[in-house]
Amino acid sequence: MESYPPIEPFATGMMDVGDGHGVYWETSGNPSGTPVVMLHGGPGSGSTPGGRRNWNPSKYLIVQLDQRNCGKSTPSASDPAVTLETNTLHHLIDDLEQLRAHLRVDRWVVWGASWGCTLALAYAEAHPDRVRALILVSVTMTRPSDVHWLYHDIARYLPEQWRAFQAGVPVAERDGDLVAAYDRLLNQSGDSRIQADAAQRWCDWEDAAVSLEPGWSPSIRYQDADFRMQFARIVAHYFSHGAWLQESQVLRDAHRLQGIPGVLIHGALDIGGPVDVPWQLAQAWPDAQLTVVGQAGHHGSARTLQLILEASARFETSP
Repeated sequence: MESYPPIEPFATGMMDVGDGHGVYWETSGNPSGTPVVMLHGGPGSGSTPGGRRNWNPSKYLIVQLDQRNCGKSTPSASDPAVTLETNTLHHLIDDLEQLRAHLRVDRWVVWGASWGCTLALAYAEAHPDRVRALILVSVTMTRPSDVHWLYHDIARYLPEQWRAFQAGVPVAERDGDLVAAYDRLLNQSGDSRIQADAAQRWCDWEDAAVSLEPGWSPSIRYQDADFRMQFARIVAHYFSHGAWLQESQVLRDAHRLQGIPGVLIHGALDIGGPVDVPWQLAQAWPDAQLTVVGQAGHHGSARTLQLILEASARFETSP
């Protein structure tokens, strides 16, 4: 199987979700097709046109959106002065329900990658009657232990790069919670120069965390100062608050996914997200099928793409 040809949206919009937020959305493919909503990573990465190519445009109504404060949604977190106070997981779940109702969708396939997996799982556990199936790639659950692993523990693989990341916070905070320290720099300092330096260091670490994967090259998106600010501020905001999830909440409430078919695709070489994360989820969710891709990391591989396309074909006419 090959990716489908590039397509353009047939409709776009800006949805007023309250609190001064506008959430950008777009639809492509078949207006009468099986609905699928794509949840991007980050949090704060924004949607990308290439994601549309995973879905048969004659079979799917493809829904994309930019989560609060990123991409084309407003106001943008790339403005250091914009507050993130009304940007939480619970707001994102409510935004999805508002968009579903706005588009007059009854039930949809939910696709998530990286952070998008956590959002997809939390949404499905809150509204299981609205989910036809879940397709999750580079699976995350955003538990405190997962966040600590990514921003502290994998320093053992990348000691020099992590030391530069650690050096970005005040000396008194370097032996403590770096995610919380960066959140203070990015979202509470009120100094745009401090914020810009922190955003650069944060994104340098994000790039380093996937640098051991086959075929890695530095992210072009991190070369954009506005993107760095948007991304780093939102990620630090979410992760320093534990994504507003109780400890192991996703696993605890996995019983609410009963009857929802799931496809879990994860790279064996994803050092930032160890394979035990999707494995534990699959144990708690019998309707899910886990495939571990041997020569892939967080960003996937040709085999990862093949599995995504197979999953999309499986659910294109799901009831």
